[in-house]
Amino acid sequence: MPCFLATIKLKQFDASELAQSKVSSENKEKFRIEYQTGKIAFERGEYRASIKHLEAACALMSRSSRLGGEAQMWLVTAYEAAGQRSDAIALCQQLSRHPDPETRKEGKRLLYILQAPQLARPAEWMTQIPDLAAIADSDPKDRRMGQSSSTVSKRDRKDKLEPEAIDLTQVDTKDNQFIWVALIALIVTVGGLIWFGI
Repeated sequence: MPCFLATIKLKQFDASELAQSKVSSENKEKFRIEYQTGKIAFERGEYRASIKHLEAACALMSRSSRLGGEAQMWLVTAYEAAGQRSDAIALCQQLSRHPDPETRKEGKRLLYILQAPQLARPAEWMTQIPDLAAIADSDPKDRRMGQSSSTVSKRDRKDKLEPEAIDLTQVDTKDNQFIWVALIALIVTVGGLIWFGI
């Protein structure tokens, strides 16, 4: 009888282990999808969407695993890019105590960078990028009108790129003898090479 109960318990354990492995494989697939979607959104500059997907991926995977740590690293960079520096620093502090040595090392490195003082940048170093979000919401007719004005401005630019006429009476055309010096130096060098047989 005890042998029979042990067999039943073993079968129950195998069934629960099988169910857990199915859930685990489903979680891994969901993690992979959320993680890849978050990375793609980050690379496209959609930082809020990236944060949403990467947070979902981190919830699906153990935070102490290597993959969980990698997803958290991407989440740190997404937080920073979205302007959520305090969240990025807090997560980096957690990552600096991660069980995986590589993740811990990267977490410490990122934390050092995030906590470094911000340098003042002169305005001439910065490039202003126009907000193109309004274009997507605008009427297609307005977009066509904007294109025609840009083609006109391209024509104006072509006119501006044509060189101005140069008055040759003001150009110094006196020969400075440099060509002769260079030619003699070349002949002496070639003659020396031939003479010494190199």
